[in-house]
Amino acid sequence: MPTRPPLPLDADRVLKLAAQSMFDTFANTAMGTMVVDREHRIVWISEGYKRFLPALGHAEADFVGRRVEDVVPNTLMAHVVDTGQAILVDLLTNHAGTFLVSRLPLRDENGTVIGAFGMVLLDHPETTMQPLIGKFSRLQRELDDTRRALAAERRPKYTIASFVGSSAAALEVKRQARRVAGTDSTVLLLGETGTGKELLAHAIHAASQRAARPFVGVNIAAVPDTLLEAEFFGVAPGAYTGADRKGRDGKFKLADRGTLFLDEIGDMPLALQSKLLRVLQEQEFEPLGSNRVERVDVRIVAATSRDLAAMVDAGSFRADLYYRLNVLPIRLPALRERLEDLEALVEVLAEDIARRSGLPHKALSSEALELLAAQAWPGNIRELRNVLEQATLMTDDALLDARHFAAALRLEAAPAARAPAAPPTLPAAPPPAAPAAAAALRPLPEQVAELERSAIAAALRATAGNKVAAARLLKVSRAAFYDKLARYPDLVSTPVD
Repeated sequence: MPTRPPLPLDADRVLKLAAQSMFDTFANTAMGTMVVDREHRIVWISEGYKRFLPALGHAEADFVGRRVEDVVPNTLMAHVVDTGQAILVDLLTNHAGTFLVSRLPLRDENGTVIGAFGMVLLDHPETTMQPLIGKFSRLQRELDDTRRALAAERRPKYTIASFVGSSAAALEVKRQARRVAGTDSTVLLLGETGTGKELLAHAIHAASQRAARPFVGVNIAAVPDTLLEAEFFGVAPGAYTGADRKGRDGKFKLADRGTLFLDEIGDMPLALQSKLLRVLQEQEFEPLGSNRVERVDVRIVAATSRDLAAMVDAGSFRADLYYRLNVLPIRLPALRERLEDLEALVEVLAEDIARRSGLPHKALSSEALELLAAQAWPGNIRELRNVLEQATLMTDDALLDARHFAAALRLEAAPAARAPAAPPTLPAAPPPAAPAAAAALRPLPEQVAELERSAIAAALRATAGNKVAAARLLKVSRAAFYDKLARYPDLVSTPVD
């Protein structure tokens, strides 16, 4: 009579035997193993693990029973217990060496995490796995370098002290900047082109509680209208043909918890102004091509060289957005309004030009300073820097005199009135034609400004007030046209006078 096969073992018993077998296999084949409980305490270590104890500075008696994070630097065993997530392969480095390790959560019959099991699979992997470790180290260095470069790029470049000047107008700007820096409210910087609005935006951020967070700037006039929404709010993956499959973050996302500087806010198209207003009010937006709402914490600093109030009256700028931006306005004075700061500005700009060009620092004569002080400076400090740089690079002379600025200022020569003249021996009446000739010889900047205004007015009349078409007619960029138009506020609301 054939014998009956033995009855199958109980399934639970099989699982327990399998678990014990795997545990014994790992304990015997790994270079070292340990078990911790749910309170992170070490409850057992293998014989192999004991050889690491001297390097860790512990004996077995004061190692087992301690919390694992207190005796094994950089370990993630506690993280595995707390999260229940395994870490199958990892590199652990501490003063005991570098190890290839694996960490698994331990669970009871109900699935509750009751501890973790850790294994040292390999010690000194930098020798036995040199190509892989080398690649890992190189990628880590590149990542660290990229993070440092990005952090440096997002940091503010200037402080309030960078706004040069001790005139009453300059000191008032600094006082206001320090005051608004202590708040999170929106700041609106007003002033002609080249007065230092971007510098002051950096300075306000640097003096605020957000200084350690990103400072992100966008020049609205430099971005085509069709790309502005994507530039601000980002693009969802595959939002349109040709879009990045991973999507792209916009400036609001990049500036989260920091400051977003909106330069030339007056150039923003009407269609986008309502969307910007919503973000300012709700601190949330939807990336282009997405239905997902993203929340941000962004402080806005806006700037413009245009008369926003006049644009509101003309219907080219939303009144509600204007009121939202115009919470803390700061007006930056034109250079001609603080000429007492001219010498200090020249000194700082000359030092920077010398540093960037590698040339020796060049001083200015008193006659040169008088000549510069006599100019109208429609381009303000930016124009002053341009003139100084031209004069510096076009001569080897160590001292810059009035004659060195003739070409940069588009003068035939330094004004004759600046040269000392011998007093006449006898008083003489001027010839009859002299008064008329003197009246005709007005300052060159004044004549250029009059011609420029006439040309802009004529272009606006020819295009029925269409500023984009007028810029095209004058063969200048849109941004340059708006800069010039801002110098003549009367033309903004009455373009055909």
